[in-house]
Amino acid sequence: MRLLIIEDNKDLSFELTDYLESQGDIVDTAADGITGLHLAVVNPYEAIVLDLTLPGIDGLELCRRLRQDAGNWVPILMLTARDTLADRIDGFEQGADDYMVKPFSLKELKLRLNALVRRHSGVHQHAMLRVADLELQPDTREVRRGGMPIELTAIEFQILELLMRKSPSVVTRPNLEYAVWGDTPPDGEALRVHIHHLRQAIDKSFTPPLLHTIRGVGYQLKADNALPS
Repeated sequence: MRLLIIEDNKDLSFELTDYLESQGDIVDTAADGITGLHLAVVNPYEAIVLDLTLPGIDGLELCRRLRQDAGNWVPILMLTARDTLADRIDGFEQGADDYMVKPFSLKELKLRLNALVRRHSGVHQHAMLRVADLELQPDTREVRRGGMPIELTAIEFQILELLMRKSPSVVTRPNLEYAVWGDTPPDGEALRVHIHHLRQAIDKSFTPPLLHTIRGVGYQLKADNALPS
């Protein structure tokens, strides 16, 4: 799994990272709420471990912004010393999927993350994706725009699915390359070529354009004529 840990306690963050990586997970970390929110929005994580007491913005506000402003429903496990029922209710009301109180068992945390990812995959990964009049069905791998079928290669489909899941957020080039090719992406022109073919397929015969290049950053799928394309 690719995970994000947002925790300002350096010792605990290191302990979590060390354990989860020993279990085969890929882990990014953030020590404050603003950095954590940025990483959560631009990267395709499978789950987030989120402390409540953070510098910048706290965990509750981060969770609210991620859910309500970014429309991101990645599973979130809140990890905190706050153990009252009111604290738990606040966490769940802001969009948390699970809640663990410090101190905790690393093994239990890992099992809970596995369960969250399994449930999220069953609920969200197979639902129809829509951006404007563009539709993608993960189960049947069908893509339509304006009701017209669109044929894509496997890599083009994978790129489009990620952009649609993240829409309207910008997905960086490194994150797209990682999602498609893992740690061994081909030369730097490969992604550009696939994006060109994808744009021809979904935008050439339709208006408005949906696939936008954000220069120096990455790509965005959004119905907005004002954005550069």
